[in-house]
Amino acid sequence: MRLKRVLFLIMALSLFSIWATEYNVNPEAQNLVKFISDAPIEDFEGVTSHIDGYIIWEGPENLQNAKFYFEVDLNTLDTGIGLRNRHMRENYLESDRFPKAFFEGTIVKVKKLTENHYQVETEGRFYCHGIKQKRKIMGEVFVNGEQLRIKSAFEVKLSDHQIEIPSIMFFKIDENMQVQVDFTVQAVKE
Repeated sequence: MRLKRVLFLIMALSLFSIWATEYNVNPEAQNLVKFISDAPIEDFEGVTSHIDGYIIWEGPENLQNAKFYFEVDLNTLDTGIGLRNRHMRENYLESDRFPKAFFEGTIVKVKKLTENHYQVETEGRFYCHGIKQKRKIMGEVFVNGEQLRIKSAFEVKLSDHQIEIPSIMFFKIDENMQVQVDFTVQAVKE
């Protein structure tokens, strides 16, 4: 009986890999990742277009259970002020030791909003500053032929990742960073 289960599992995984399509981040698209911080004196954003990763899925009708991995190069975050960039990278993110933040997981729930627009709930692990944390993150997927546009907004608590909360003129910024992502993936051509 056990042998039958193993053979069935191997066949099921083989069939999944035949019909599943891999989509990679399109580096030529207008990709955007923002880390937004509230501060008593002035809010600021760290912005980058350097996102990479993939999603493997079977098509719009089978979006649930799609696997994904996306990472952001923290050394490319730009706040608009060079000295603040350096302090953020060296003193708080320690991007020389922890150059990437990533989220990997599975789409667990899908709600079709329109013909090519889906709301998704994901479960996975968010990694930043050497700490992995289980997370559920909501997002949206827009299907446009061979491309998918993915959007999400979520909160990251700095203390959950042992990131010191920066101060500006004796005022600490909010320890909850808002993260917004908006990027495009395209089907891999074989």
